[in-house]
Amino acid sequence: MGNCLCKWEASGFRVPPNPKSDSSKEQPRVKREDSKLPSNPEEVEDLRGGDSAANPLIAFTFEELKLITANFRQDRLLGGGGFGNVYKGFVTEDLREGLQIQPIPVAVKVHDGDNSYQGHREWLAEVIFLGQLSHPNLVKLVGYCCEDDHRVLIYEYMARVASKTISSQVIENCEIGVLLPLAWSTRMKIAMGAAKGLAFLHEADKPVIYRDFKTSNILLDLDYNAKLSDFGLAKDGPEGDKSHVSTRIMGTYGYAAPEYIMTGHLSPRSDVYSFGVVLLELLTGRKSLDKSRPAREQNLTDWALPLLKEKKKLDDIVDPRLQGDFPIKAFHKAAMLAYHCLNRNPKARPLMRDIVDSLDPLQLSPEPLPTEKTVITVSTEVPDQLNVKTVADSGAPL
Repeated sequence: MGNCLCKWEASGFRVPPNPKSDSSKEQPRVKREDSKLPSNPEEVEDLRGGDSAANPLIAFTFEELKLITANFRQDRLLGGGGFGNVYKGFVTEDLREGLQIQPIPVAVKVHDGDNSYQGHREWLAEVIFLGQLSHPNLVKLVGYCCEDDHRVLIYEYMARVASKTISSQVIENCEIGVLLPLAWSTRMKIAMGAAKGLAFLHEADKPVIYRDFKTSNILLDLDYNAKLSDFGLAKDGPEGDKSHVSTRIMGTYGYAAPEYIMTGHLSPRSDVYSFGVVLLELLTGRKSLDKSRPAREQNLTDWALPLLKEKKKLDDIVDPRLQGDFPIKAFHKAAMLAYHCLNRNPKARPLMRDIVDSLDPLQLSPEPLPTEKTVITVSTEVPDQLNVKTVADSGAPL
């Protein structure tokens, strides 16, 4: 595709799960006993509903994945996280006789070989959810590999990743090394795409809670359209008159909703809180957690919420990299939206569909984008270390 390849690194926070949370109901949308996990493609397809599955997936052999990735060659490595490594590959129609697919680049996520029960469950959750759900703002799952001890996911290849920190928001030209600030219109476009993806999940016939929403799980195409990825921690939402589901507490520090951390009660509005954190990152250019800052500023929400309450103090949180090049009224509206999303009372937070409506007037005609040979980079390091292309941390028990 002519683009710089993304390098993914892990940067997660882990604490023991809440022992009081109810883990007995922790399961993805799978017709199975928890103790029985699939060991081959036939069992996977049986869980997916066979021919009635919404999205057809290709069951790749591990030998085929070696061909796709040139035997997992190091120069194909995009990066890694808690799950294992991700490689760029190319699927062609001559890979297998009768394979009906247009030649496409793919991202091959190889789960590590520890064969942990939780790792297997997260792999299966992605197969199940992405095998059922389809939307322009969700990453497309092309196929999977379930062979011996190998658990692999094959996605459409996305050229860019909106990273976790947003602290060094730039567009880097890989040829001449030019660093440009991420424009206001692009930030709002990313926020809108991500919001539409979450709204789709929450409004599905069988609601889905994403549970680990953060910027490192937002992939971007060449036009900066956002797509949600990594559904390993996704969970079926409450149905009927239920307001929440009880589950083991898992996710990422700095993004997880406070009531979920305290009680294990998960609801769509838990995702709304996480969205508020991401929106705040886009507005401020700061990390959700930053140990390098003064103690009072290390937690983004703790630092920003008191400032969001007062209109006169909003200028204190704006990302200086914008250099004043943004519509002030739109910034104030986005800041107030983030404030409402971060309400400690989950019932007082807006619904994702209302957030989409609120973001719509904030969409501007984007400035001309750089050439195709660009990659959005959001580094946890200072600007002179921006050779690290992206950060993609994996969700972990909180």
